[in-house]
Amino acid sequence: MGDGSVTPRLGNMKALLGIVAGAGASYGIYKLLSAGSFKKNKKSATSEGASVRSSQPGQVTMKPGSLLAKVSGLDVVCTRPVDTDKGDVASGDIIHQSPGNLEPQHLKMLLSCLQTSNNPSDRCRILLTLGNAAAFTVNQNLIREFEGIHIIAGFLSDPAAEVRVQTLNALNNLCMNISNQEQLKVYVPQVLELIEMSPVNSDLQLGALRLLTNLSVTDKHQHLLKESITLLLSLLVVSNEALQVQALKVLVNLSSNPDIMDDIVQAQAPASVVLLFDARTAPVVLLRLLTFAGNLKAWRPSAQVADELRRKQDCLFRVMLDESSQLHSKLVQLLSHTDREIQAQVARILT
Repeated sequence: MGDGSVTPRLGNMKALLGIVAGAGASYGIYKLLSAGSFKKNKKSATSEGASVRSSQPGQVTMKPGSLLAKVSGLDVVCTRPVDTDKGDVASGDIIHQSPGNLEPQHLKMLLSCLQTSNNPSDRCRILLTLGNAAAFTVNQNLIREFEGIHIIAGFLSDPAAEVRVQTLNALNNLCMNISNQEQLKVYVPQVLELIEMSPVNSDLQLGALRLLTNLSVTDKHQHLLKESITLLLSLLVVSNEALQVQALKVLVNLSSNPDIMDDIVQAQAPASVVLLFDARTAPVVLLRLLTFAGNLKAWRPSAQVADELRRKQDCLFRVMLDESSQLHSKLVQLLSHTDREIQAQVARILT
């Protein structure tokens, strides 16, 4: 697309926004925690992540597998604009394209419109369209090449909360690409600040945690989250089930890395986190809590290090790993849990 072609085609923006914004699908490929996901002094075989998000209602979760194999054949459901202008024949074709068939000039136009839009509603729709398009590897690469990651990330500080939510969702999808993670890692402090400053159980917190989950799937960038352990543990005791699950996904990923275990066990932790090891806790939360506990217990400090940690008040070591911790008795009680997978997890930790 030539330099002077953006302005004449602004009339097609609504059509462009309809490409993906109407897609009522969420391409979820969250990995389920396996019962044997922790190993002594070795990296856990289970990592949480690889989730592609669409914030439209009526979302559908796909089973694990090739993302393109799951979604490339889906038709996009959207309505034709009622007020189409004469001569806008091309936009009718664009509306009914699959998000995987977006051409480079369409992505360029969307990024350009995003930077010039003064309407929060339009910015939301543009970000939603870009985010859904980023479910495809080819678009992930193109958006990066067009400097789109930095353009999109600039809206993390948008005054409108709904724009920040759509920004996080778009970045989350872009984070599925390893090359994109190199650019996204610089925004970790800003994402953590969003979690800290946003209302508890808000879509902002959930979107930020999803992004951190995908960024922490491999150990390459996990060190950037070492200072977030206390924040994540605090969320466990004040949040709803959805947020607890997402915070635990990050904690499971981080605790699978022995290189940062020293930082994890030294982090300040609320004593009440042990109370979550209870039969009344939702199984989906409890299973991840047990995986996290298993990763922690696989760590073996020297006697000197253990003594030093015992002198650190309210650190995670004292709350969950020390002999004085209530965790052992809580785990014994869970041996009689009705869920067999939970029973098996507890048995592994205790043996």
